[in-house]
Amino acid sequence: MKRIFFFLFLFQLSLVTQAQDVNVLVQKVKDKLGLVNDYQANGRMKTNVVFLKVPVASVKMLYKKPNRLKIINEKGISFIPKGAINMNTANVFGSGKYSVLDAGNDKVGNTAVKVVKLLPEDDNAEVVLSTLYIDPVNQVILKTKTTTRDNGTYELEMGYGKFMAYGLPDKIIFSFNTKDYKMPKGVTFDFDDGTKKKTPEEKMKNQKGKIEISISGYAINKGIADSVFN
Repeated sequence: MKRIFFFLFLFQLSLVTQAQDVNVLVQKVKDKLGLVNDYQANGRMKTNVVFLKVPVASVKMLYKKPNRLKIINEKGISFIPKGAINMNTANVFGSGKYSVLDAGNDKVGNTAVKVVKLLPEDDNAEVVLSTLYIDPVNQVILKTKTTTRDNGTYELEMGYGKFMAYGLPDKIIFSFNTKDYKMPKGVTFDFDDGTKKKTPEEKMKNQKGKIEISISGYAINKGIADSVFN
């Protein structure tokens, strides 16, 4: 009987230790992202939605703490879902309290990652669940899966280079379900399936969308006026 209680104690101790370790890792990731008060980034954005023809665009990404993000297409209109605000990895954590759960280990590409789930403590929070795939060596997020209350489910994949010290990626892939988003009013696109019998809204049902942004450089902590985001 004593041996049973001893092993139960070790099991519980192991769970507590894992919980502490994953909380420390999440905090280190947040601390790295916290070094960035604002940034301006230049990049090329490719929009991939099966029924739309959207040209590759030169864009600027503007970010300011705590959760402001604006993507400006230098020519024309970009098809950017509302949930794209979470393209900034700092916004994954949100502004409210959450519980951190250790969801084991996995791989993203050839990189071993720690899988962490974030559960908001606020029952009315916009984000219902976030799953993070964290590189524990470099302390950056390589992938996220986020389920929201109003804007569907989306995924982020990040690749890093010379701005890794700030937790800022050189490449972002944002995947989403097109049915969860509305077409901008007054905006028309060319459909690439050879038919115009269905409305844009009908064509968006049960489709997948993807936005890829390759970033050429960042200007970090130079100051950005609030009016830029109006």
